[in-house]
Amino acid sequence: MHWQDEGYLLSKHNYNENSIIIDAFTLKHGKYTGIVYGGTSRKQKQNFQIGNKILINYISKGENRPGYFNIELIKPIAPLFFDDKKKTISILSASSILKILLPDSQVNEKIYYSFENFLNNLSEDIWINSYIFWELSLIKELGFEHDYFNNKETILVNDKSIKIPKILTAKKSVILSKNEIIEALIFNKRLFFENFFAPNKLKFPLSRNLLENYYS
Repeated sequence: MHWQDEGYLLSKHNYNENSIIIDAFTLKHGKYTGIVYGGTSRKQKQNFQIGNKILINYISKGENRPGYFNIELIKPIAPLFFDDKKKTISILSASSILKILLPDSQVNEKIYYSFENFLNNLSEDIWINSYIFWELSLIKELGFEHDYFNNKETILVNDKSIKIPKILTAKKSVILSKNEIIEALIFNKRLFFENFFAPNKLKFPLSRNLLENYYS
């Protein structure tokens, strides 16, 4: 099997002394895992920052055998925000959530472009709004949809009443207070946990908890 596609780097870890294993979310092939030979080299290291946009050449000799990536950098994302801890951790948080919840090899262009839009909005002053609404759009695309506007105060999830944050009835462009941000992040986390993480016994990402902690 051989294909080429654009995508975003979701995770990486060492495979051996010279190689790494990465997870990438691609436009036309969904989430894929592959080995990158020479991925630990100085020349290549800069390409493998979580959130970077990459061009992937994938080669595999069979469905049950590990695949191999050859990577080219399309657009550096993470290095632009190394001096901003909140933005950096938001990239790690979003990437971790996608790595955990997305099924392998399943194409979803809506989720792909939604993630891309969030990354493109990181340079805006109200980028956190984009992050919050990105999480809600992901929750919807993964199968949980609710009309928040028909219920003034709460929604019922797994027989549990969850308070709806004010941001859902406000414009996406409004400037949120610290309390409003944390309220929205906690709301999203409960939806994630009740619908996806708890039923499947998945561990909630540390990076997502850290993002929330920055506002608490």
